[in-house]
Formats: sequence, structure tokens, C-alpha cells
Amino acid sequence: MAAPAISQPRSSKTESYVDNKRKEDIRHANIVAARAVADAVRTSLGPKGMDKMISTASGEVIITNDGATILNKMEVLQPAAKMLVELSKSQDAAAGDGTTTVVVIGGALLKQCLTLLSSGIHPTVISDSLHKVSIKAVDVLTAMAVPVELSDRESLIKSASTSLNSKVVSQYSTLLAPLAVDAVLSVVDPAKPDLVDLRDIKIVKKLGGTVDDTEMVKGLVFDKKASHAAGGPTRVENAKIAVIQFQISPPKTDIEQSIVVSDYTQMDRILKEERNYILGMIKKIKATGCNVLLIQKSILRDAVTDLSLHYLAKAKILVVKDVERDEIEFITKTLNCLPIANIEHFREDKLGHADLVEEVSLGDSKIVKITGIKNMGRTTTVLVRGSNQLVIDEAERSLHDALCVIRCLVNKRFLIAGGGAPEIELSRQLGAWAKVLHGMEGYCVRSFAEALEVIPYTLAENAGLNPIAIVTELRNRHAQGEINAGINVRKGQITNILEENVVQPLLVSTSAITLATECVRMILKIDDIVTVR
Repeated sequence: MAAPAISQPRSSKTESYVDNKRKEDIRHANIVAARAVADAVRTSLGPKGMDKMISTASGEVIITNDGATILNKMEVLQPAAKMLVELSKSQDAAAGDGTTTVVVIGGALLKQCLTLLSSGIHPTVISDSLHKVSIKAVDVLTAMAVPVELSDRESLIKSASTSLNSKVVSQYSTLLAPLAVDAVLSVVDPAKPDLVDLRDIKIVKKLGGTVDDTEMVKGLVFDKKASHAAGGPTRVENAKIAVIQFQISPPKTDIEQSIVVSDYTQMDRILKEERNYILGMIKKIKATGCNVLLIQKSILRDAVTDLSLHYLAKAKILVVKDVERDEIEFITKTLNCLPIANIEHFREDKLGHADLVEEVSLGDSKIVKITGIKNMGRTTTVLVRGSNQLVIDEAERSLHDALCVIRCLVNKRFLIAGGGAPEIELSRQLGAWAKVLHGMEGYCVRSFAEALEVIPYTLAENAGLNPIAIVTELRNRHAQGEINAGINVRKGQITNILEENVVQPLLVSTSAITLATECVRMILKIDDIVTVR
């Protein structure tokens, strides 16, 4: 009689046991897919990293070394792998540089998670220790950092050129790095010293010349030629510039209409009215002393007609037409003027003043340059040149990274060594910290500390050195207390990397580690994928 009573609880236990195999499989699949993405960009890390050639479906070809760009253009279908693409995007937004680093670190952490999971450690435990590791890592990095002043132009140029060294245009880093520094420093607002809006730096790309011809223009550059319809001026000194958003052309009704003309006198009257209408507008414009017009592109009708261009040329007014809608804000900020939406509001106090507006020939095309602007807003324009479109695009992306690096330094004024030094130091200190912790946590922290060695390992591997020997020697150096020992890729050995001027902003490293750990924790927590059709 007693026997069934004993077997009762056991049967309920077997019923409540759920099969965990599927969850492990999904986790495994997610991690493997995300690691495949990380391995795809791993070879493009560091100054000796390779470039990727991306061929899109539309037949466009992109050559780039920028992690965020590569992943952005990749058609990733697996949801967990998409998270790594998002990860590099968020690093691009937060720091701007280090987009490859963050994905590589993420991939290495995932690899360690696989090992830990297969040893039977619960994902939540792994996730919690990861969180602790990231907090501790930021502390370690902050302790290593060297404060920097914005007036110290040398250090800023060093960090910008470190960022440019891993790019395709690295041979021009001596030119582009100071250019990036000056561009950012010229838009820093003294009222808000730690905020830089990169939208205040406009990058204009122009085919022709080489990257050496890239220059920074104090003023405005339009990638268009002045309209030559009726022999208008192409160079104006002491310019008074108006930015207009209305059309200098005969008015049209709002509804579709057709006018029936029965005889010539009516036709003459129509043409005469048109002429008078346009002349009336141009007289109002000329009365304020305005001699340069920037005309916004119009959707409703032609912004200017041949007739109005003819009269504008007679009035000796230089015209730049088809200015894009989204450039208006930048132009008005630079010229320190107001956009004019209606001819009735055309007053002198809304004009901008400049010493010189002229049309310059560049290669086979022309651009309009405005220089010597009176009380100019805090903006700047960089004119990027290059021998072919691929080089120009890559130069623009590299310049953007360099600008972001300096923006990071303006936000958080600390420098840190590059060349794999901070990662090895982190690995060493976290390894020592893991010995203090007890239980599963210490085990997890130790394996994550090992994961951080992937950066120096990959740097050495991409430079064609022996990765195992280099990383071992690095560990040895750091254990002896040389905090700033890193891999010198040019000499192929280990040196004090701060003396070699390989530096990066603290923000790039800290945000790389916090974002990577956050992403990995998220992937770990997923145990099932449900597709909804």
C-alpha cells in the first residue's frame, strides 16, 4: 500500500521537467552567428588591417576599413547577428571611432560565453559577472588615463593621426590630422565648452586632384557653378548675400489652369506683365544693395527663369541657384543672416556680408567660394579632393572618424595609450581581481579577462607578427609594471606606446567595453526565437 504513495512525488517531478535542449541550441546558434559577423571584420582591425570591398546589389562598389560601414552594408539576416551590426552603429554614434574594436571584443566575449555555458554555468550568472567586469574595466581604464588640455594641440593631433593610421588614407595623416583638429576647435562654442556638434563641419567632396589638395575653408563652399545664363558676374567683392526661399519667376495659380489667348495683343500683355512682375522683384532686391543671391530649390515651379536670370545679370547680381533645402540652416548660421521667405520681407538687415564671393575652377568643374564673412557663425567647411570617387568617400569616412575622436576628447579630456596596451592591462588586472572573487563569478571573470586579449592578438596577427609570442611578451611587460607597453606595429616589437605617440581618447575604449558587454549580455539572455508570419 505504501509503494504508490512514494512514487507519487517522483512522477510529478518528471512531468514538470522541461526539455532544455532547444534553448541551448538557440543560444548556441545565436552566439555562432554573432561570432561569424565579428570574424568578418576582425581582419580590418589596426594600422596593418586589410580593407573590405563591398559590392552592393545596385552595382555600387565601396572600399572601406571602417567597421560600422562594413557591417552597415552587409545584409545580415540572423537576428542575433543583427545585434552586432547595431552594436557597431551605437559605437559610431557614441564615440565615432573604434567600431571594429567593439565588434571584435563582442565576438571574443561570446566565444568565452560558449565555453562557460558548455561547462554548465547558468546564463544569468555569466551575465551578472559580465556586468561587474564592465564596471570594473571602466575604473581600470580611467585610472590609466592621462588628462589632456584642449590648448595642447600636439596631443590632439597625435590622437587624430592614430585614428587615421588604420585607414586607407593613412599616408595623408600628416595633412588630415591637423585639419581635423583645427576644424573641431574652430566650432567649439566657448559658452558650451564640452559640446561639439559635428553638423557644424560640412564636408564637401569634389573629384579631381589628390587627397593632398584637401583644405579647410573659412567660409562656405558650394558644389555648383554660378549661373552664367546671361553673362552675370562670377566674382563679387564686398558682397551682400541674401538667402531666399521664394521664386523669381512669373506666378502660377494653385489649380491646374489653361489660358486661352485669342489674339497677339493679349499675348503681348501676358509677356509684358511677366516682365514687369520680375523687374519689380529685382528692383526691390537691388534697392537693398544685395549683390549675391542664393536661391533655394523649389518644388512648385522653377525658382528662376531665363528672363529673370537675364535681368539679374543686368543688375550685376551673382546667382547660385538650386541650394538644397537641408543646407539652408548651415548657410544661415555661417553667414549670420536670415532666410527670406517672401519678397515683401526683403530688408537689408537680413543680408549676410562677406569680403569676396567668387567662382573657382577645380579640375573640370567649378565651385563657388564665399570667404571673409563678417561676424561669421561657428562653422567650418572642409573641401575633400581625390583621384577617384572611392578614395574621396573613404577619405570622408576617415575624416569623420578623426573628427569624432577629437569630439570625444572635447567631451572627456583624457587620453589613453593605444596599440593593445589598455586591453592587456585590463586583462591582467581583471585576472588578479578574479582570484579575490569566489564561486562561479571568479571563474567567469577570469575567462572574460582572457577574452580581452583578442585585441592585441589580432593586432599582432594582422601585422604579420607571431601573435602568441607577442601577447606573451606583452603580459610579461605589464606584469613588470610597464602599464603603457603595447605593440609597435611599424617596428614589429613591443615598446612604450605613449612615447611612440599612439594614443586614443578614453571615451573610445570605455564605450567600446561597456557597449560590447551590454550587447553580449543581451544575446545571452535570449533563449528562444519566435518567428511571427
